[in-house]
Amino acid sequence: MSTINIEADLQQLAVQDKLLQLSAFDQTTAWKLGNRIKELAEADGVALAICVRLGKDTVFYYAMPGTGPLNADWIRRKHNTAELFQSSSYAVGLRFQREGTTLEAKQGLPVRDYTQNGGCVPIRVKGVGMVGSATVSGIFHRDDHGMVVRALAELAGLPLEQVALAPL
Repeated sequence: MSTINIEADLQQLAVQDKLLQLSAFDQTTAWKLGNRIKELAEADGVALAICVRLGKDTVFYYAMPGTGPLNADWIRRKHNTAELFQSSSYAVGLRFQREGTTLEAKQGLPVRDYTQNGGCVPIRVKGVGMVGSATVSGIFHRDDHGMVVRALAELAGLPLEQVALAPL
């Protein structure tokens, strides 16, 4: 596997934060997003656990065959990180990696409840900010993040090449 270019990914994550904003997000939209992630995973032949939240409410949760309780726990930890930092769990992890430190060392956050792995992407509404999140677990954490971005780009009406991370 190729090495992740931290700076290039962080630059593209900033583009995602700017462009992946919706005009509205409600339970119906959350359900559509979760289903679309499921369809993309099935088309790619990968097994994911998928969670879409609106505020504190879980609106969509699906554990595909081949996933288990550990995936649900990864979702919880990724979501905790994204919610606390108001940023994707992947971006948070890369920032700490760039600094040569960890969430636990710098923030005192227990690894049992937080993670630096990608897979949770904030749902932002223009003029409002973060209103929810979409989280997946089941493949390489950078790819987990990418799966959510693929579905969010469709929902936002953006060409994927505008927001996708560069291939490794």
